[in-house]
Amino acid sequence: MWESIKWLIPTVKVPTLTDGFVAIGILIVGLIIIRFIVRPFMMKFSSMFEKGHHPVLSDITKNIYPSLRSALIFSLVVIAMSLLVEVWLFNSPKLSVYIESVYVFFAFKALNDVLGFYLKNPERFETGKDQDILTPFFLRISKVGVMGIALFTIASLWNFNLNGFLTAIGLTGVALAFGIRDTLSHFFGGMSVALDKPFQIGDWVMSSDENIDGTVEDINLRSTLIQTSDKGLVYVPNSYLVNRPIYNLSKREQRKIEHYIFVSSENSEEAIVEFIETLREQIALHPKTLKSIIHVAMDELRPSACRIVIRYFVATNDTAMMLQIKQDILFVAKHYCEEHELQLVEPNQPQFVWHDSNH
Repeated sequence: MWESIKWLIPTVKVPTLTDGFVAIGILIVGLIIIRFIVRPFMMKFSSMFEKGHHPVLSDITKNIYPSLRSALIFSLVVIAMSLLVEVWLFNSPKLSVYIESVYVFFAFKALNDVLGFYLKNPERFETGKDQDILTPFFLRISKVGVMGIALFTIASLWNFNLNGFLTAIGLTGVALAFGIRDTLSHFFGGMSVALDKPFQIGDWVMSSDENIDGTVEDINLRSTLIQTSDKGLVYVPNSYLVNRPIYNLSKREQRKIEHYIFVSSENSEEAIVEFIETLREQIALHPKTLKSIIHVAMDELRPSACRIVIRYFVATNDTAMMLQIKQDILFVAKHYCEEHELQLVEPNQPQFVWHDSNH
């Protein structure tokens, strides 16, 4: 048996029974040290980082331990075998490359385990309250990158020629890029949304063409899920969103309210002016209206009727509150129309239909 491995270890010696017991003893003692010293030590460090508000360091410590344990056990096996054959295997010309490859594998496996943990638990990696859709993406890319670097590193240790392989990968990448152009446009649209952060989950958004109007339910790299006002769910490709203006209505701190009152031209000028001034004063007295911008004026005149525009801003972004304020002002307008005996007319009467060029 031992003669058959002399091609690998030329100076190998037939081990004695004592050498066998020593090797086994080293393995047992080493496993005990790993189980009762190294493992508690690593878990203590992890707990210390967690208590010190360093969750990332705690997670890294926990997730590198399995690979560290495997590397230590492998080292114990190599040391035990070295004592068994009385040759230090770490310096063996033919075995050193294999041993180095195993250590490289365990090192990259530890890094891959950390990335895999955060891919399953991305909230542990994020420190802010906002969802970052790029985190899972970058973690997946990092995992692929780690596996690729590990493969190339191990291949270089064994002196493999990688030029042809890299050329093939390059040509394959070019062919794939032409075949998935639409997917790439959605992908880069998702990257743009993630980096610019024009909106977040829970925001009310509307596109400039008003085809999209609703609340953002989910964001990923390819599409955005939006719940419309009728509770329907729409998946919108990110390339569509980044190629047109998007209004984030949730970011508004003020909202404009604008409505019109149509009065007959038979009303006296004095009554109309008094109504306008009184209504302007009442709007300014409302606790939720902004006092800096209040417009109440007659902006259209026709032979049989005229239009009064009422425009003001409210310090709220809540739709229910905005409608309540609008209702308050309309009741006030109704009250003063009756007080000043203004005669209202229907806006859809034939003599009062016109095209407003200002809107």
